[in-house]
Amino acid sequence: MHSTVQGHVVMHLVVSNELSFRILVDLEYDPADPYAIRLTFHLPGDAPVTWVFARELLLDGISQPTGEGDVHIHPLGEELAEVGIMLRSPEGDAVLRSSAPPLIAFLTRTDRLVPVGEERTGGDLDEQLALILSPGAR
Repeated sequence: MHSTVQGHVVMHLVVSNELSFRILVDLEYDPADPYAIRLTFHLPGDAPVTWVFARELLLDGISQPTGEGDVHIHPLGEELAEVGIMLRSPEGDAVLRSSAPPLIAFLTRTDRLVPVGEERTGGDLDEQLALILSPGAR
């Protein structure tokens, strides 16, 4: 049995500069997939939507702009008290704002379970490669 880290954060879904509304976001970290975190958004009237992306992306995005492709994260303002998250999909973009402290607390809990830089996936990679590349491995 292994533990997971779970959390709940209220974020703001930004519709325009003048309009945003609060949504509940579930955060989850599972050491079985040690590089990833899951954000599940609960939008009124819709099924929950889950995005999976690198834990390190969220960690870096709290203090500096980061991300390529579908997920971009950056601090908002000088105080590093708020974080902006942009999610891009074929259906459209979503822009979210979140207070930084609950995200930092969540990441701190993940780091206690699996410290950043000490992630491992499915056993020893060198052993697995040696088995695959050995002459009798076919």
